Amino acid sequence: QVQLVESGGGLVQAGGSLRLSCAAVGGSFQGYSVGWFRQVPGKERELVAAISWRGSYREYPESVKGRVTISRDSSETAVFLQMNSLKPEDTAVYYCAQRGRQYLNGDYYTKSTYHYWGQGTQVTVSS
Repeated sequence: QVQLVESGGGLVQAGGSLRLSCAAVGGSFQGYSVGWFRQVPGKERELVAAISWRGSYREYPESVKGRVTISRDSSETAVFLQMNSLKPEDTAVYYCAQRGRQYLNGDYYTKSTYHYWGQGTQVTVSS
């Protein structure tokens, strides 16, 4: 069973950048779509970015579009989230998640289509 391990979170000033990494331990991302989500206390976990199983399609909500980029490592054992022009409202715990193999395309916002989740990494953006 694959374990997802996030890293790269931390404290950054507004306007700064961070690059989050998600490693697939004991497995790989080959053939799976992957998403990055974030959650703040008292709110629903929300999609930040998703990448299709082939890497040919990326989904970004309007709240982050133009500021974040999701990518897959060629070895298919890591997925990255590059975040630029960070804002205080980006402060959250960030999670990566792997979709079920049957979910090839579309519906990236539905959390129940993601079967494996990491433990999360905290991102704090100071004003």
